[in-house]
Amino acid sequence: MFLTTDSRFSKTDHVSKEIWVTRGVNRYKIIIPLLIGFYILCSIRLFALESEQSEIVIENKEMRFVLYDNGKPKSLVHKETGQECLDLGNREKSIFALIEYRPYATELMLTYSAKPRKYYADKVKREGNKLIVQFEEIWYTAIIDLNITDHYIGFSLEKLAYTIGKIGVEKRKTEVDEFTLLELPVKKRTHFGEWLNVTWDDEVSVNVLATDRYAKIDADIRGSSCLMVAGMENNIRLEGVGAALITTSTSKLLSCISHLEEDYNLPLGVKSRLSNEYKYSYYEPKGITPKNVDEHISYAKKGGFRQMLLYYEDIFVSMGHFTWGDHYSNKMDDLKQVVRKIEEAGIIPGFHIHYNKASKNDPYVTPIPDPRFNLTKIFTLAAPLNKDAAIITVEESPYECTLEAGRRLLKIGNEIISYENYTTSYPYQFTGCKRGELGTETATAAAGLKFGLLDVDTWPKFIRFDQRTSIQQEVAKRVSEIYNEAGFKFVYFDGAEDVHYPYWYNVPKAQWEVYQHLNPIPLFSEAATKSHFSWHIITRGNAFDTFPPEEVKEATDIYQVQAARYMNESFSSMNFGWNDYVASSDKTIGMQPDMYEYICSRAAAWDCPIGLFGRPDQFKSHPRTEDNLRVIRMWEEVRIAGLMTDVQKQELRNSHQEHFLFKNVDGKYEIIPYKKVESVTKTSDSIRAFIFSRAGKTWVVLWHIQGEELLRIPVSKKSIALYDMNVRRNKLGEGSNDYSTISVGDCRYIVFDLPEDEVIELLANSKVL
Repeated sequence: MFLTTDSRFSKTDHVSKEIWVTRGVNRYKIIIPLLIGFYILCSIRLFALESEQSEIVIENKEMRFVLYDNGKPKSLVHKETGQECLDLGNREKSIFALIEYRPYATELMLTYSAKPRKYYADKVKREGNKLIVQFEEIWYTAIIDLNITDHYIGFSLEKLAYTIGKIGVEKRKTEVDEFTLLELPVKKRTHFGEWLNVTWDDEVSVNVLATDRYAKIDADIRGSSCLMVAGMENNIRLEGVGAALITTSTSKLLSCISHLEEDYNLPLGVKSRLSNEYKYSYYEPKGITPKNVDEHISYAKKGGFRQMLLYYEDIFVSMGHFTWGDHYSNKMDDLKQVVRKIEEAGIIPGFHIHYNKASKNDPYVTPIPDPRFNLTKIFTLAAPLNKDAAIITVEESPYECTLEAGRRLLKIGNEIISYENYTTSYPYQFTGCKRGELGTETATAAAGLKFGLLDVDTWPKFIRFDQRTSIQQEVAKRVSEIYNEAGFKFVYFDGAEDVHYPYWYNVPKAQWEVYQHLNPIPLFSEAATKSHFSWHIITRGNAFDTFPPEEVKEATDIYQVQAARYMNESFSSMNFGWNDYVASSDKTIGMQPDMYEYICSRAAAWDCPIGLFGRPDQFKSHPRTEDNLRVIRMWEEVRIAGLMTDVQKQELRNSHQEHFLFKNVDGKYEIIPYKKVESVTKTSDSIRAFIFSRAGKTWVVLWHIQGEELLRIPVSKKSIALYDMNVRRNKLGEGSNDYSTISVGDCRYIVFDLPEDEVIELLANSKVL
């Protein structure tokens, strides 16, 4: 309305300018009230229109969910607290929608761009326990079945019907690529569990979760709003796919999910999480055989482990057909003997498997590769291929093909061919080809033949399965037969990421193919990767690969602690592993008691177990094995018995302060903060010491990382006392009024009647004799 500068006025037009501006201001004074009045009238009219809309009420014992008849949500109230759970400022769209990757109906195709388009519902009515849903611009009607229980409300797409229009040229049913079963804008609460798809606080939880493995679950967090989405993809399945809405008190959430799992015949993820066995840590014996199983059991018991996880590579020489290794000459009889001994020792046996791929030495690969391996790219031979050809000419550009060693494999018919490189300009060629790889037979091929790039694992000893074929079910039955007959009780799904797109579906699909045949049902399962439906199958989160001793504390904070925090949001724990067992050498300090204190204390803070690789050779060569296993055993006892307070857990969760588990003379545990003494003697770097205050005295726990040495401390024997780890007093060595000598080997306590800073100085000035 107004000019922003004076450029339109000359100096002689000053009066005219003043009149113009004055008139503008007067107009402004008139128009603004009119605009405000118009806005109020529109708001009143919109409110009236909204109030005129009929409502659809869907409610159970816990919640009242109200929709307008255009599919837009009006309210979601938790009855017990009266809290409104919807984000009321974000209700402009229907909760139901169709998605086409481009418009398919002729008239719509001629109107809109060729890109994904979402059509929201504009008419909804309820007939009994069914919702009849129609969509704007597109001639589809969805029939959605409601399953209303006291614990949840289930939604399932029963049917998707298409009406041929009377006007226009379209005479065929058009495609639907995706269907949105729920798109619900709720308030984001204090916590959001992405895996389970739940937002919650101490009072209320809102959860949208799949009721079968075909539902695609997601959420979009923006500020204080959480858009929860349940849908399905046509290339997987549309009709018969469902999801459920739970709105309940947080204390009842797991109970509601448990009822849903039982009603829909899902794996019992809640029951697993509430079991005693869920808390237990496991020992994974490396190189276990019928001959050394007793030795492994002995070490496991010293560490307080109540579970033992057997890795399939210690038993079999290939993945896929599971060919028995030489150490299991009696095959299943030997494995059953090993498992039986573990159980007789009071330890629960588990099976660590790869399951969605075959190793390169397996009969699935050589000498005739199975046609059911996944191919990540398809090519067309542009010229005939003879048996001696080192160059393969193709019609398509190979520009995205891998150049990683061990992964450059092509499958042409029954021959596997490796390549060194390729061209990305015409003519397109794979170069440096080696024929008949992995024991396959060289062959000729005619121009025009289609072939593919093998989906080789990033750990390139495996080739991945095509999840659209029967090979996964075939291997799943073979895995389950081993699990069932041997007597395993839990399972680790390693390499769970080794499936092809869509990952949200194929990750749990491959796990489910195995899980459904396992008998008994696993007490719990862990996996390297998980998707939403996996929550019911993979009840305890993954372990990480090992970290070197020099980095293990930092890595624990970066990876395990962050993972535990993430898993806790979805009412689950994870494994603070895997932890290697490494003796000190000229290359490493080795795993020391303070490192296991750190790992175990952080795990206990999040109610999580740990996993330890059991290596008898390293146990024997490490002088501090007894102390390391004692530390793990003590923390395991404290955590399983639930002896930690919430205050102690929060302190461990929110601080980088290191903590030490102290067992006093009464046999009771104390969790005490301590810190490393950076300088102990100027003549040796083999003594490790940590200092803390207790009962008015300064305590130091110290040990030798490689063996044993005498330490002379410049302090009178009268000012210190020496104790073992059971707080039993030990005799001091040689001493006087000026110094005291102690033997440093196994973990011990030195107690000083001196302040901490003086003790640190004394230790720095000590000498190794």
